[in-house]
Amino acid sequence: MKILNRLVLALIVISLIPAKIYAVKPAPTKYKCMIQMTNYVGEGAYIVVSLIDPKGAYEKTLRVMGSDKKWYKDVKEWYKFYAKKPTNISAITGASVSGGDRSVTVLEIEDSKLDAGYKIRFETAVEDKEYYVKDLEIPLTKEAISGKTDGKNYIRYVRFSSN
Repeated sequence: MKILNRLVLALIVISLIPAKIYAVKPAPTKYKCMIQMTNYVGEGAYIVVSLIDPKGAYEKTLRVMGSDKKWYKDVKEWYKFYAKKPTNISAITGASVSGGDRSVTVLEIEDSKLDAGYKIRFETAVEDKEYYVKDLEIPLTKEAISGKTDGKNYIRYVRFSSN
């Protein structure tokens, strides 16, 4: 009888634990992202792709194109965010992208961020040239990330597709 009482007590305690504690978080959706650059002359562009929250603040770095850390400070606004909480971004870094070239990468985005006021920001910097905090900014909506969006400076356009 003691064992049965302990078992019932254990089940009661477990049932009081909020479901959030042991719930499995859904995996983020993967999107193929193709960036087509304009035909500018000069070094390869460092491009940082960030998730921007509804208040306009950086929430997460999705991709860094340019692997030499000494140039990260040239992507000024993102670097302020990154320097406060440096994280290991080696898994999301790659080569910079030169004028006229294109780059295809995969971005992982949580479904809960879609249609919730978030944006994806493409920030660009080129050595000895201008820096653009919002070369391209896309509202994170199902409609916006299913098409092509034109850039303003070094980026000609970005196109997303389901992976």
